[in-house]
Amino acid sequence: MQTPALPLVHTRQGDLLGMFEDDVHLWRGIPFAAPPVGSLRWRSPQPVIPWQGVREAHQFSPSSWQDINSCRELGGGDPGAFSEDCLYLNVWAPAQRTQPLPVMVWLHGGGFAIGAGSLPPYDGKALAKRDAVVVTVNYRLGHLGFFAHPALKGEEDERVCNFALLDQIAALKWVQENIAAFGGDGDNVTLFGESAGARSVMSLMVSPKAKGLFHKAIIQSSYTLPDQTLEHAEAKSQAIARHFDLHNATAEQLRAIPAESLWPLDGELKQGPVPICGDAVLPQPMLDMFFAARQHPMPVMVGSNSDEASVMAVFGVDLAGQIQKLRRERRLGLGLIKLLYPGVKDDVELGRQVCRDMAFTTLGYLVMQAQQRVGQPCWRYWFDYVAQAEHDTYAHGTWHGNEVPYVFDTLTLAEPARQYVNQHDCAFSAQVADYWVNFARHASITCDTLHGPLRWPASIKGRDRLLRIGLNKHAGFKVENRFMRARLALFRRVMRHHVTLD
Repeated sequence: MQTPALPLVHTRQGDLLGMFEDDVHLWRGIPFAAPPVGSLRWRSPQPVIPWQGVREAHQFSPSSWQDINSCRELGGGDPGAFSEDCLYLNVWAPAQRTQPLPVMVWLHGGGFAIGAGSLPPYDGKALAKRDAVVVTVNYRLGHLGFFAHPALKGEEDERVCNFALLDQIAALKWVQENIAAFGGDGDNVTLFGESAGARSVMSLMVSPKAKGLFHKAIIQSSYTLPDQTLEHAEAKSQAIARHFDLHNATAEQLRAIPAESLWPLDGELKQGPVPICGDAVLPQPMLDMFFAARQHPMPVMVGSNSDEASVMAVFGVDLAGQIQKLRRERRLGLGLIKLLYPGVKDDVELGRQVCRDMAFTTLGYLVMQAQQRVGQPCWRYWFDYVAQAEHDTYAHGTWHGNEVPYVFDTLTLAEPARQYVNQHDCAFSAQVADYWVNFARHASITCDTLHGPLRWPASIKGRDRLLRIGLNKHAGFKVENRFMRARLALFRRVMRHHVTLD
């Protein structure tokens, strides 16, 4: 049994000395792969060189190169220092533990372009106090994480372009090798993430390279954009090389491009918020794999927020313009849309709801059906709580990403929430966090109900059930049957024919 005075662990790579804070042990900045710099840029992550003696794990590592202002405004806070040497993770565990605990591995969001595992909303202390071992992970972002230039072909035994996903897989392998030393159960690992992190969870659920490395999945606000094709990714990588006057680039010349020069690239050269299909990590498009119910079988929780369209402006989507485009192109009958959204007449509000449901809500319905086809439980949710003081600010519901500090029970740490939350908001957050840890602890093919303020039944055996977390922005929980069923069934068919927002 661990004691508060000695948060010392023995990993396969060497000894780590952590910290003790409020009945929780914390180890920061643990390397899970060799620094992906120099000749290791745009290669699969390599093993850490073991160290001698005791390594202090007291400081968070640098984050991958990114736009600091975007991360402060949209990504959860200040990511701190940047470096190409960014492959580190952090672990929280209760100081007193007598048996192996469920493990929760978090993949941060940020469109694969911003974010870090060290940001305040992702502090794992509150979840660790619920008897879980929490791991947060850094991975390569932007063009450091996704690059498909033909000059890199043949450097490895197989074609790889999704280096960010390989980083996440390397972190999961580290967990399998080492988490028992931190009190975690390597046979009960839940992988969870939001936005690009949730998209990563889904990608790893269909990747042959991630099979068996985790046992449950939580998908928060993933989205329906199709993966990049390998051909498109190759063309973009060649355009980036030409931007740096490298018209017949060699691998060595590409690796000589300063890392800090890659993240500001914009427009056609910007890294999109989706992985690349066609390499050894993602041989097939992720969405196609879920349509075919070929995901790795495991219990899943999946859901989204009531105002996901809040993020559309970041990607330049004109909400009213999307409705006008549907009207012009007659891809979806406006009469049918109006029937599905009764009482919504304004194009902006109609666009907000249609874009939200096409890009986010429908994905939970798709995942539920895929889970039912493989005989695995699926817990669906709809998050619609807004802090009491902010109902006017968030007039249309919960913004994209705003559920995260409720899940981690970190409202008093996260900006801007810490400026306005009250005890009622924090009490509601504690209930949400309880559900997430209960899923990590109990969810299984033989357990179809999660316990909390309200019994949360899974959608199994053809049942379409969903937990509303927050009721019209107020505290409360409610189980609904066939939630938005007609809309989601329509948009699932639209997805199947690759009609996407642009």
